[in-house]
Amino acid sequence: MPTKIDIIILSFAKDEKLKGLTDQTIDTLLKSEDPAEIEFNILVIESNNEAKPYAFANTQTIYPKSKFGYNKYMNIGIRQTHNEYVCLCNNDLVFHQGWASAILNAMENDPAMMSASPYCPIFHLNNGFDENGPVLEGYFGVLGGWCLFMKRKIFETIGLFDENLLFWYCDADYCKTLEKFGVKNCLVPASRVTHLGSESLKTVDQAEYQKLTQMPRAYYSYKWVHHSYLKYLAQTLLLKAQLLFARKF
Repeated sequence: MPTKIDIIILSFAKDEKLKGLTDQTIDTLLKSEDPAEIEFNILVIESNNEAKPYAFANTQTIYPKSKFGYNKYMNIGIRQTHNEYVCLCNNDLVFHQGWASAILNAMENDPAMMSASPYCPIFHLNNGFDENGPVLEGYFGVLGGWCLFMKRKIFETIGLFDENLLFWYCDADYCKTLEKFGVKNCLVPASRVTHLGSESLKTVDQAEYQKLTQMPRAYYSYKWVHHSYLKYLAQTLLLKAQLLFARKF
């Protein structure tokens, strides 16, 4: 029997280019492993409701009724899947041959490893990580938030993701949470997944960009840095005023 892995992909197919990115992610994923050995259960969470009822090939595609939130949508995907292994993905990825089996082998060799990051030939190489190096334990800098592979039982320890975070800082919050609970995460250089780089975010207007980036920054700082609710409240009120002004003009 093949090892089953739940793949949760967040998609924003607002135009043909972004739709094509999601198609490419799915296509390279399916070609990356022998289906007799590894079976991918692919759930696409599409945030562009105007595309409904379109379904990506070889997937279950769903359109949540709730407003977009990266962690919120990932939690929906986690609740709707059930296999022992789960991988949370952006829609701008290129999967290389044997990426998943390399992580499974690393986890088999180190049962304490609950979370793993594949090696991105762009990000990790540019940041000095040896593409032929050994498995490396760590959090910030080591972990790539665009492709998170984990054992499902990790959620028994850390809980589901904090839905107060809309987009930016979701990966940083995950790192801090793993560190808080002493959960082991590793970079697996033998596993290769190329992240093409926040393509969906480049298509939003300035007001939406601020909402997805600066609002999470304020919350993350409150949660993990200064812990002052009054400071957080003042920051969010200012940001909301700036967003309202930006939308008017």
